[in-house]
Amino acid sequence: MTFTDALEALVLGLIEGLTEFIPVSSTGHLLLVGHFIGFESNGKTFEVLIQLGAILAILSVYFSKLLTVARGLPTDPGMRRFVLGVLIGFLPAAIIGAILHGFIKEVLFDPTIVCISLILGGIVLLAVDGLALKVEHRDAMHYPLPMYLKIGICQCLAMIPGVSRSGATIVSAMLMGADKRSAAEFSFFLAMPTMAGAFAYDLLKNYKNLSFNDGALIVIGFVSAFVAGLFVVRSLLNFVSRHGFALFGWWRIVIGAAGLAGILVYG
Repeated sequence: MTFTDALEALVLGLIEGLTEFIPVSSTGHLLLVGHFIGFESNGKTFEVLIQLGAILAILSVYFSKLLTVARGLPTDPGMRRFVLGVLIGFLPAAIIGAILHGFIKEVLFDPTIVCISLILGGIVLLAVDGLALKVEHRDAMHYPLPMYLKIGICQCLAMIPGVSRSGATIVSAMLMGADKRSAAEFSFFLAMPTMAGAFAYDLLKNYKNLSFNDGALIVIGFVSAFVAGLFVVRSLLNFVSRHGFALFGWWRIVIGAAGLAGILVYG
């Protein structure tokens, strides 16, 4: 492992942590940056495994709330209903992700697809953010059960790199009557089993191909993703409550357009 390798892993980890929980597609950003700096991981495993840092970041921020949910499971029907809702929301991605895992990595992990998805997703995000939607749900823990399933189905669109897992869940929740804050918060809750499942599945399929050098780079990326993820999780809900998602829509469009320009010029 060279100093350059370590620096690249550090930067990619920061990008993962900063972009995982906002609707701009962390995977898309990692693929684009990796493409232009020439960073290649074995089967794109680095990009998935450093998500563990972001997972632990959100678990640490939400630890007390998760503990409250766990304690309430034996006696509180509302808590059991919410956990069931999260599991229902997670199920579509678990099934489709397992079935299409190879196709997604071999075909869809393409920089041009990422850029187009970023731009189109940015346009959708701007359009939805500007709509005068009727708000019927303000608490992510009390959405109707069918709504959890529909959000989970929409989350599957994020298997196309550049779409954004959080973006798909947030936009779909808002279109179904959720306010911006609770839509963002539910994307946090749904991220926990979804990201943990992706991490475990990818590790199981690729651990034999990982070298010590791969492991060292993953640790660096993991730590930087954890630190950056803490910052985002602690600040995002207040930001979107005040400012909405327009900034992220424009961000996506600019990054996608810049990426396409870079591909045309540099390949």
